[in-house]
This record gives sequence, C-alpha cells and structure tokens, in this order.
Amino acid sequence: MIKEIYTDNAPRPVAPYSQAIIADDKFIFVSGQIPIDPKTGNIIYEPFSEAARMVFKNISEILKACGSGIEKVVKVTVYLSNMDNYAELNKVYEEFFKKPYPARTVVQVSRLPRDVPLEVEVVALK
Repeated sequence: MIKEIYTDNAPRPVAPYSQAIIADDKFIFVSGQIPIDPKTGNIIYEPFSEAARMVFKNISEILKACGSGIEKVVKVTVYLSNMDNYAELNKVYEEFFKKPYPARTVVQVSRLPRDVPLEVEVVALK
C-alpha cells in the first residue's frame, strides 16, 4: 500500500513527484528538499546555514504530516553543490538530529535544481 503525503507547511513540488510517500504504513520516503521558504516561495541561497535550516525545517513539517518526526529518520542523503560547506552542514545537522544519528551519505554534485547549495532526502519510520 502506498499513500501520498502533502502539506502546505513545506514547499509545493515543482515537478511530477510527491513531497513524501508512506509505504506499507511503516516507511516514509521524503523527496529531496531544497531551501525554499514555503510561506514566500523564495529560495534561500545564503548564508549556507540558513539554507540548510530551511531544508531540515521543511523535512520536519513533511514528517509531521506523515504522523512521524525528525527523530524517526533512519537514513539521510545530502547533495551539496560545494563540499566546502560540509563543516557548516554538520553544525546545522546536529540542531535537528541527535544520537543515535541516522545513517547518512553526503556527496558533492555538479549542479542542483535552481542552483541551490543543497538538497536533502530522508527515509523515516512512521
């Protein structure tokens, strides 16, 4: 069983994808989130820390809409446009995630949608 999730408290999808999918009422797959303020539709490019906070806030709101929360995230994948932001990412990451930390992958990519500095996707438990 697959259920689509949508909340106005996170950015609207800009292409044919769901904000999140709940699979078998157990697992939540949150689509990659970029630093868009859902209230204004504006993209946050700088400072990097604010862009990262916006991404994790949006993920938190999507998880809430799923009946879950950031504390139930088991896997995080982060795409950075510049690996020089890695240390700042870790500082912001620790504001949202506590031990035991989710499994995580961080990679640098050549380009992200709308030339944002990061995109993050997560898998969580319901």
